[in-house]
Amino acid sequence: MYVGLLTAPLNWEFERIAKWAGSNGFKGMEVPVAPRGGQLDVERILKGDAGKIKNLLKENGIAISSLAFYSGGIMKNKDEQDFFRRAIEACSALDVGVICTIAGALPGKEKRETLRGDFAQVFGQLADHAKANGVKIALENWFATLLQGLDHFKIAFESVPNKALGLNFDPSHLFWQQIDYIEAVHRFKDRIYHTHAKDTEILAFKLRNVGVLDEGWWRYRIPGRGGINWQAYVTALKEIGYDFVLSIEHEDPFFRPEPGFLDGKRFLESVIY
Repeated sequence: MYVGLLTAPLNWEFERIAKWAGSNGFKGMEVPVAPRGGQLDVERILKGDAGKIKNLLKENGIAISSLAFYSGGIMKNKDEQDFFRRAIEACSALDVGVICTIAGALPGKEKRETLRGDFAQVFGQLADHAKANGVKIALENWFATLLQGLDHFKIAFESVPNKALGLNFDPSHLFWQQIDYIEAVHRFKDRIYHTHAKDTEILAFKLRNVGVLDEGWWRYRIPGRGGINWQAYVTALKEIGYDFVLSIEHEDPFFRPEPGFLDGKRFLESVIY
């Protein structure tokens, strides 16, 4: 297991990001892509840039743990579905085994209904394409998407049994909902293909006043700055045989990007054994 980072907060050219991450001891990068913009250009990768990028990674002693396309519109937007297929092919060209995304949601539709319907159709086809290209799709379990709780995870994988579809497991979204993230690791051990390392701080003095149905009583933090039991979480990942990246997702309001990533890296390396 090693520490990586979701590079989105670093508003630099990709070469500079790779050099900074490698020189600071990170081993993996989760790199955003998009139809317009993104830190890597999918079409350029597919037209011959893959070799150049792989050489750059080798020179800096770092790998790409995943490409990432975090758009909530995939299920309802055919152009985004087509782009996602191209991003899967770009992963294959780069010898990257995982692509991260989110399931999104559909307005006016109940989550379980959507998982058994539109989700099954769209992500079933995308999972087939991923499998054909030797890539796995990892869905982040962001609470605002279809994967809010563990019952949603279960229905999603019943609806798309293809093992090319799995999780980019993020304990931070489960923690504040009071969902057991350790049990979730064990229950979905065969579908965890990537992980986010992000903490959550509960502001008890606000919670006592506003209650769980209101907002503002929790916030995301750098790993080690919130309430997640990282020792127990890392142990659970080891118990299920996960030996891949802990990708720091930096949404901490008290750190600029570089110091936040380095602070999180120091902490996580203290609990990886």
